[in-house]
Amino acid sequence: VQLVESGGGLVQAGGSLRLSCTASGMTFRYTVVGWFRRQAPDKQRELVATIRAGGTKTYADSVKGRFTISRDSAKETLTLEMNNLKPDDTAVYYCNRFPPVADYWGQGTEVTVSS
Repeated sequence: VQLVESGGGLVQAGGSLRLSCTASGMTFRYTVVGWFRRQAPDKQRELVATIRAGGTKTYADSVKGRFTISRDSAKETLTLEMNNLKPDDTAVYYCNRFPPVADYWGQGTEVTVSS
């Protein structure tokens, strides 16, 4: 399984970014998948959002109302639309199944939000 995240970058506070995750060797269709982030190298990854096979979505309180997770099962792509970004959103963002599978972690995509 290979998960590849993209779309990160440097953005000012209040700005927006759209992250994408493409999968090979697994399907997003029948599992719960999600976005995670690690805000510092010595911190644990935290769950940001999940989406179930049926489409039900959940969000961390810190991103609720600002981030939107979506899935294109035909393209095996997971997306995270991030709006009204804050400096606290600065992190490396990863996608994975939920609960995450250790062997599936990709390199992540780095998001930096300047104040």
